[in-house]
Amino acid sequence: MALVAQAEALSAAGHDVIHLGVGEPDFPTPEAVLRAGQQALAEGRTRYTAAAGIEPLREAISGFYRSQFGVTVPAERILITPGASGGLQLLLSALVGPGDGVLLTDPGYPCNRHFVELVSGEPQPLLLTAENGWQVEPHAVAAAWRNNTRVALLASPDNPTGNVLPAANIAALADIARERDGALIIDEIYQGLVYDAPASSALAVADDVLVLNSFSKYFGMTGWRLGWVVVPPALVPDLERMAQNFFLAPSTPAQYAALAAFAPANLAELERRRAMLAERRALLCERLPELGFRIMGEPAGAFYLYLDASALTDDSYAFCQTLLARTHVALTPGVDFGTAHGPQRYLRVAYTCELARLEEALGRIRQFLEQQ
Repeated sequence: MALVAQAEALSAAGHDVIHLGVGEPDFPTPEAVLRAGQQALAEGRTRYTAAAGIEPLREAISGFYRSQFGVTVPAERILITPGASGGLQLLLSALVGPGDGVLLTDPGYPCNRHFVELVSGEPQPLLLTAENGWQVEPHAVAAAWRNNTRVALLASPDNPTGNVLPAANIAALADIARERDGALIIDEIYQGLVYDAPASSALAVADDVLVLNSFSKYFGMTGWRLGWVVVPPALVPDLERMAQNFFLAPSTPAQYAALAAFAPANLAELERRRAMLAERRALLCERLPELGFRIMGEPAGAFYLYLDASALTDDSYAFCQTLLARTHVALTPGVDFGTAHGPQRYLRVAYTCELARLEEALGRIRQFLEQQ
């Protein structure tokens, strides 16, 4: 975020900054969703809803699982939350007490350990390796599970690596958690953004997995702050009570806006955007290795590439600082994503700009490297 602040300051000073750091695509909220939100405001839909969200939206999400993934998820198991962050806070509050352990990948999304600490839990590292393509192997999870571990929190697709968990691995991981009387949470907020295979859900292979999702990434509603969780029926009353106490309710206008997200025409627009992201991914996968960056793992989803920059630097944070200052291209250093995997070697690129801007960024980086 310090680099983001520097990038914003450069932009405010009139410099042409290419933002490849923050995980927010350049696409606006789809027009159909905007219209639905405007209609909700015009109709005065601004009062509290039920803590678990409006029933039509829960039913729409249930229908989305059925039509897109062939999975039956009753609406009663779905709770609407203030973003995926609100959903994760609810899940960890329900499952984790003081001293309980939560397995978190390293590298992994940096805020997760703070959510664990918020409920006085113990973040427990699950070290992934570049040599293994950043894959989450069931035997490694079993070995890392301690006596006080209660939850394994994983993502598919993953931030920052872009990896997607195979169905067989999810099934094996669910077995491991079940055998240890624990829980498996799968973060699916990048669910629709996969490029080499159809999108899927962990719920297709393990009905008792707790799923975290969001309208931010695939649906293009980052600032609306709306997400959802899918949980076993026995957990619903606890989550509803906590949601009433923590948040009262999700944003009412955002919920009515989100109803339009599942319309066929809007889903077609989202697929068009996914195809554009696939083109950007292909460009970077071809051109970044030419500049000396190694693409690690199999980044089949999300909109990130996690790069080994060790041929160019032994301090990726300093590299990103200097690159930003000299070329006005903003990247994210690996230090954000863990400590044990050697983050000083790595950096993350978010392909969240149109192709012409990516070409410009590649040109600036090439010139920067040639002048080193």
